[in-house]
Amino acid sequence: MALKRCHNVTDVRLQAKRRLPAPMFHYIDGGADDEWTLARNTNAFADYQLLPECLKDVSNVDLTTELFGVKIDLPLFLAPTGMSRLFHHGRELAVARAAEAFGTLYSLSTLGTTSLEVISEAIATPKMFQIYILKDRELTREFVMRCKAAGYDALCLTVDMAMAGNRERDLRTGMTMPPRFGLGSLWSFATHPYWSLHMLLHPGFKLANVAHRVDALGTGAMGLIDYVNSQFDRSVTWDDVEWLRAQWDGPLVLKGILSPADARRAHAVGADALMISNHGGRQLDGAPAPADLLRPIRDQVGSSMQLVMDGGIRRGRDVVKAIALGADACSIGKAYLYGLAAGGQAGVEHVLGLLRAEIWRTMTLLGCASVDAVGEHHISRLGRGL
Repeated sequence: MALKRCHNVTDVRLQAKRRLPAPMFHYIDGGADDEWTLARNTNAFADYQLLPECLKDVSNVDLTTELFGVKIDLPLFLAPTGMSRLFHHGRELAVARAAEAFGTLYSLSTLGTTSLEVISEAIATPKMFQIYILKDRELTREFVMRCKAAGYDALCLTVDMAMAGNRERDLRTGMTMPPRFGLGSLWSFATHPYWSLHMLLHPGFKLANVAHRVDALGTGAMGLIDYVNSQFDRSVTWDDVEWLRAQWDGPLVLKGILSPADARRAHAVGADALMISNHGGRQLDGAPAPADLLRPIRDQVGSSMQLVMDGGIRRGRDVVKAIALGADACSIGKAYLYGLAAGGQAGVEHVLGLLRAEIWRTMTLLGCASVDAVGEHHISRLGRGL
């Protein structure tokens, strides 16, 4: 019943806030430093207006598109997010099954609490694995081999994690590694019995894709997190991307590109697609919103690469605006995590249903019967005229 009263993603966010202890909610909801970039990700869409064309046949609006060599039923998919078990006992499986129900692509994070093999066995729809180039290159190579064996459709390399951003909300709530919960946070756990009870009933928490590396040492979940943190490599360069390209013969996507010059370099080293992303405002505060970079990057790469806009999507019209600005599709992270926290798989499906209806309605009123029909002539930046 609570989900039925959620008429947009903002409503779902409020429901997630009610269901989660404060440290868990703010871990989803927060960004780096002053959260300027976090806010700009969503606010940037208000700088653009849609220009509808009338008297178009929109009796049959088709939302399907092709991305990374596979067909999906929406110009929207689910971005990789880490440690989903923190927010609901359904973990990544709930999200992947929701993606399957809507015929779209699911992306699994290296830091997921479900293994890439379990996801592959659970869903028949397209899937992508998000990877890092780690200090232990053999572990990175192992991930590639496992993705090949499990039939993943694409590999996504995150390139904006030389170090973690300064996430001050997490410092305040004690959601650090290791956790340092104060009395306020502990009280929040006590006053959210649904989450706490399910954490007791379903206590298994591990970084499932790397568990085999340290579980034999008996170090548990914190040992896994410490191990992964020790593997982030600040010396990674474009040469390493070329190395990864040689290991993987499927679509290679770079996530975290914000510069037109980097977009050109990505194409030169063999990347097939880019996720224009600032990590949900969680890394460099002061970085631009992906929506503002779509047109400059599209102008640089032309039709040679597919572009995904990642960050700030709260309405279906945001997706349509992004496509008009040059995106092939969009991805969501925070939005579906709100749904997961609010209601597990049903919550993620509710978010996808809301966004699908909004995309369909926006395209209908815009006069576009297909995703390919949405173009630059359908959008204008405020203050620049029509």
